[in-house]
Formats: sequence, C-alpha cells, structure tokens
Amino acid sequence: MEALGQAFLAVWGALGFDVDLMARYGPRLLSGLGVTLEIVALAAPLGCALAIPLAVCRLEGGPIARNLALGFSTFFRGTPLLAQTFLVYYGAGQFRSAFETIGLWWLVRDAFWCVILTFTLNTAAYQSEIIRGGVRALPAGQREAASALGLGPFALYARVLLPQALIGGLRPLGNELVLLVKASSIASAVTVFDLLGATRYVYGRTLDFSVYLWAALLYLALVEIIRRAVNAIERRAGRRFAAVS
Repeated sequence: MEALGQAFLAVWGALGFDVDLMARYGPRLLSGLGVTLEIVALAAPLGCALAIPLAVCRLEGGPIARNLALGFSTFFRGTPLLAQTFLVYYGAGQFRSAFETIGLWWLVRDAFWCVILTFTLNTAAYQSEIIRGGVRALPAGQREAASALGLGPFALYARVLLPQALIGGLRPLGNELVLLVKASSIASAVTVFDLLGATRYVYGRTLDFSVYLWAALLYLALVEIIRRAVNAIERRAGRRFAAVS
C-alpha cells in the first residue's frame, strides 16, 4: 500500500511537472525545505536532552518533581501545537521587560526561535513519555545488578537504563521525529518561511496548485529518509545489543 501511494505521487508529480515553474521557484522551495530541516534538526535533539531529566523526574523524583514533570507533559501533550506556538510568539511580548532582564528577549522576539522553543518543549513532552515507558519496561533485575556492582543513581541511568530504553524506543522516537517533520508546517503560521510557507508564497504568485504537490513530495521524501535511517539504526543497535547479551 505504501509503495502504491509513492508510485501514485511520483506519476502525479511527473504529469504535473512544470519546468519553467521549477526553474523560477524551485530554489525558494528548497530554501524553505532547508528551514524545515533546520527546525527539526534543532528541536529534536534539544527536546531529547530535556526529555531525559523529565523522564527521570517522573520515575525517581519526589512528589514535587514528579508532579511538575507530569504537569509539563500533560500540558504540552494535551494542547494543540499551533496554540502553543501562538502562545509563545504572541504572548512573549507581554513580558518583554522580564525577558530583557534575564537576557532572553533575543530568543522570543524572533519568530524562528519562538518556533524552536515551542517545538522543543512539545517534543520533549512526548519523548519523555517514550523514554519513561522504555525504562519501566526493563527487567527489575537490571537495577539489582547495578546496585550489586556499586553503581550510583547517575551511573545506573547513564550506563545501564537509558541506553537500553533508547534502543528499545527507537521506533516510537522515530515516529515522533516524523510527526515533528509534518508538524513543522505550523511554523509558517508565525511568518517563518519553512517549506509550507515557501509553497504558499509561490502559489500566491502563480496560482498553480501543483506547487503543493511538490511540497508534499518533498515532505514524503524527507519522511522516507527518516524511516529508513531509523530502521537501519534499529537493526544495527539490535545486533550490537544481541552480541553484548
């Protein structure tokens, strides 16, 4: 079914290919694709870095830390990403003096960095739940063995639990990355010229609907690359894990 869908889009794209249109506006679409890649490349790893302490707080923290992490996760997973983006982009200006005081006004005054901040917080909430689930799925004997070896809490997570949880969670983490790619189109709603923003620009000047098809093909190609990369990493990590075991 997947191959059929890709073949259909490929044929549709070939039939709708306009050499003059692509020669004139192709660079703008590629520039928008570059912005989309930049958003994903920044937000995904930053979100992962934030997700790890959030997951640990949910697993090992006291009541206050657990409830704060739970509240963070509930808010960002339970509200629309578009609303979150608007909240940061339009709401930050209400607290300009506070942001200037702490030296972060440069971050929230620019639409691009507002998007990065919002997407980082959003994906961190989802990734933290994936990591937490991965840790909880590990056998209890892992902790007992680490304790017998004299490993402290930090070494337990850094050297034993998190590596296994991340390997086990590669597929859902890859799915989250795919969702982040598709959700990146929201950035165009706050004047960031990502791929969808560039597509709207071209369509507004040409009224040629096929430009949306080409945007869809670029998104599809990007998602397919991510899917294949995650599968390759999962196979390689699985072989290494099996060899060590």
